[in-house]
Amino acid sequence: MSAASFLGLIGLTFEYGYDVLYFIVSLALSWVIVLLFIAERLRHLGTYTFADVVCLRLARGPIRALAAAGTLTVAIPYLIAQLVAAGTLVQQLFGLSYAQGAVLAGLLMTIYVTFGGMIATTWVQIIKAALLLGGGLLLLLLVLQHFDFSLSALGRQAVVAHPRGAALLQPGGMYGTDLITVLSLSLAFIGGTAGLPHVLMRFFTVPDAREARHSAALALSLVCGFQFIVFIVGLGAAALLVGHPDYSPQGTQIIGGSNMVAIHLARELGGEPFMGFIAAVAFATILAVVSGLTLSAAATVSHDLYAQAIRRGTGSDVDELRVSRITAVTLGVTGVGLAILFEGQNVAVLAVLPLAIAASSNFPVLLLAMYWRGLTTRGALAGGYSGMLVSVLLVVLGPSVWAGAFGFEEPLFPYAYPTLFSMPLAFLLAWHVSRSDRSVAAEAERAAFAQQMIRPFSRSPGSGGAAAGN
Repeated sequence: MSAASFLGLIGLTFEYGYDVLYFIVSLALSWVIVLLFIAERLRHLGTYTFADVVCLRLARGPIRALAAAGTLTVAIPYLIAQLVAAGTLVQQLFGLSYAQGAVLAGLLMTIYVTFGGMIATTWVQIIKAALLLGGGLLLLLLVLQHFDFSLSALGRQAVVAHPRGAALLQPGGMYGTDLITVLSLSLAFIGGTAGLPHVLMRFFTVPDAREARHSAALALSLVCGFQFIVFIVGLGAAALLVGHPDYSPQGTQIIGGSNMVAIHLARELGGEPFMGFIAAVAFATILAVVSGLTLSAAATVSHDLYAQAIRRGTGSDVDELRVSRITAVTLGVTGVGLAILFEGQNVAVLAVLPLAIAASSNFPVLLLAMYWRGLTTRGALAGGYSGMLVSVLLVVLGPSVWAGAFGFEEPLFPYAYPTLFSMPLAFLLAWHVSRSDRSVAAEAERAAFAQQMIRPFSRSPGSGGAAAGN
């Protein structure tokens, strides 16, 4: 429930219609995976970060370095998507430049995380979720009221108004017959959500494994309801804004880009005050999401990389806090700079890219560490790094970056998302290298699997497993 989901998916529904259901169904499935396989066991293990889970029985130093690299690789493109939305909002609403809007959002996020920490980030996410659900529901009610609460009437008007006609409600508008992209998109959501560091971190903040399961179930129901709202509102925007002289005088070429569809629709239905409210909700959502991302990345660098891998537990809390704040500032500067490069791209499409990376690097290692006794440190490193490097490389060579950001005429990799290629590769290499590893350390790591499953709260997070000293 981010600015990408709200602004980006409404914009994509306005442009392409039916194909946005690929995003919505895949997102719902991703939370089913979290509910069934991740939430309860993650909290049962009593750990704080992705690395803490894997390090319960694997070598601490190399795994924490892998976790830090994976977290930063996922966080940076996710920050880009949110800051692109922020820049667009500020540009359209306040008359500032796009770059100034991105800088403003990045500055607010950095200050908030640097001085607020986990408690402040948690509260802004709670408030954001309530505002986003409330604002989205109100926007849905206004859309339905315009059509006398008739979904069929809304659909007919959208078909009549849209240049694609009846094809708006049929598959193929966005990806055509490209089955590989659709499968890659689904895999990115299904594996990516469970591999997002700022999602995994949240399961440490609930009291026990039972509450972790309930939390994931509640998230599933809220996310599904929210995505239904987004899709209907997007169709309402197609029915009401296409060809409108104030918003979209040239078909689906919306003023300000597709990320502004929800804002224009709010103005059309509720006037300037309601537009201001929806814009404020969207901006609060951006702040909440980037705060969570930055906090998870800063925690990984300070806790996993600096305190555990580099200082081997000898650093002070003051040093760890200082590293965390330096990381937050560095991420803010990096995210703003890259967001300026990606100006004009749909944020929903951009937000899938870090999901593809997380599904190819963090998710395979996390799942195998929790469920397969045969995973070894060498296998985890081979699978994690290969999935990370291949997914990043293919993302850079693909349509969103090579053509969209760099401006080349044709991408070197033809598919928008690389998950269908990079995620199986990560699983395969992790399995093959682990099976081939006959070292003494590998045998100790396999033997430690049973103990891992019965040790929920006996040790502090980050203490490492049987092979921690390897």
